[in-house]
Amino acid sequence: MGERVLLTGAAGRVGRAIIDDLADDYEWRLLDRDPLAGSQPGEVVVADITDDEAVREAMEGIDAVVHLAGDPRPEAPWDSVLANNIDGTQTVYEAAVETGVERVVFASSNHAVSAYETDDRTPDVYRPDDEFRLDGDELPRPGNLYGVSKAAGETLGRYYHDAHDLSVLCVRIGNLTKGHPPIDYERGQAMWLSYRDCAHLFDRSLQAEYGYEIVYGISDNDRKYYSLERAREVLGYDPRDNSADHDD
Repeated sequence: MGERVLLTGAAGRVGRAIIDDLADDYEWRLLDRDPLAGSQPGEVVVADITDDEAVREAMEGIDAVVHLAGDPRPEAPWDSVLANNIDGTQTVYEAAVETGVERVVFASSNHAVSAYETDDRTPDVYRPDDEFRLDGDELPRPGNLYGVSKAAGETLGRYYHDAHDLSVLCVRIGNLTKGHPPIDYERGQAMWLSYRDCAHLFDRSLQAEYGYEIVYGISDNDRKYYSLERAREVLGYDPRDNSADHDD
């Protein structure tokens, strides 16, 4: 059994992809606003991410946090985005510092930069021979308020790293689907993240050494708009899946 890890938003798709593969690799504490059905590989905490005291209590004795909780809807209204995605994320960072947690892995999103794709780069941007890649060094360019909240979470992480020496990794997650890439959706295929690559990426996020980083969370797709170089270099990420293998 490895580190003690708090996983927020454990009932979501990303949380299930992580737990399904890594159940025995860490000592899990699973936090979600609703009770989790069935047997779970660790302690379950039912709490809302906006509850400062509950979040702080959930972090006691924890080594690392994988923070997935929030309103995942691209069309989420501002009041929900502010409370769940921005205030909730700041609560997580602050509680991590107060309880001595060593690292926070923050689930950012491709929506933090989705407006880059509104230019004349679409649809040719997804061709394998197009050498342009977003690599994490570019400024955020969100295409919706949900993306704004993810960009804010990345900036909060930068602050908490600089001010409190907290290790922070922001993963701009692509299109996570189980079994195969999205069908008849080229953008989704270009940013596809398989379940096993997702679990592997978050496993490396908990094992590697870093200060503050932004990486992209996609599989090694032939058609891609996001670079995997930083994830490979910093984390040792070695994805096994490729949306092109499912073209037929």
